[in-house]
Amino acid sequence: MLIRLGHSPDSDDAFMFYGLSQGLVNSDLEFEHILRDIQTLNEWAKEGKLESSAVSVHAFAYVADKYALLRHGGSFGEGYGPMVVSSANLSLESLKNTKIAVPGTLTSAFLELCLWFEDSFGPGVKPDFEVVPFDQIIPQIKAGTFEAGLIIHEGQLTYAQEGLHEIANMGRWWREKTGGLPLPLGVNVVRKDLGPEVCMEVSRCMRESIDAGLKNRAEALDYALSFARGMDRSTSDQFVGMYVNERTRDMGEDGVKAIKLLLSEGARIGMVPAVDVSVID
Repeated sequence: MLIRLGHSPDSDDAFMFYGLSQGLVNSDLEFEHILRDIQTLNEWAKEGKLESSAVSVHAFAYVADKYALLRHGGSFGEGYGPMVVSSANLSLESLKNTKIAVPGTLTSAFLELCLWFEDSFGPGVKPDFEVVPFDQIIPQIKAGTFEAGLIIHEGQLTYAQEGLHEIANMGRWWREKTGGLPLPLGVNVVRKDLGPEVCMEVSRCMRESIDAGLKNRAEALDYALSFARGMDRSTSDQFVGMYVNERTRDMGEDGVKAIKLLLSEGARIGMVPAVDVSVID
């Protein structure tokens, strides 16, 4: 059976899928890697287009009828994560009246920004925003097109080198708000209509692919560097370490709890439908 496996062309995803891409995982399933940006994968998941895919936790609320959540392959921020940055050292209060460049309305970062706005400024207060490709947010802030932007991926490590200032950090806010839970960002899912046996086999392959990367870190990092968009090896290694680790092997009960809490909070403010989260071990 062919399993079309969607993931982003980012160094952390490349590291995660190193084992599968290099033939280090044995299976009767055949995997085809489909590389697209996360916004495209989120939209495709709403159509059930791929058998397995990376999606934003935010988007999972809209595809939980078609897809089950895998315990493996999740990306979480442990006190870090998406952040609002600016070319000027803006005050938090000024963000209420500032247009913010965001990487997509189905991203977890956007859901978290909206929850942060409500926490910071009161019920019903929402950000003024415009969707911009994630890799264009920092350049457009520097060009003066936007005063502030919500950054994800490697921008979290490189924004200061670009002369930008951190205004708000979603990972730090979430940890303080929840008493230490990790910040849910991305997950891997498998289509339920494949049946329980195939879903379990996809889960096993995902776990073993992550294991292969972690056990062969230098080789997997070499592979991931080809997807690193100009990052040097040290920065790429740091970025991969942030988002591919033991929690990626298994998100744990606190990871599941964090996902359920984030989505219930999103439902509370009317951003996502109420959803039951089913997890395949």
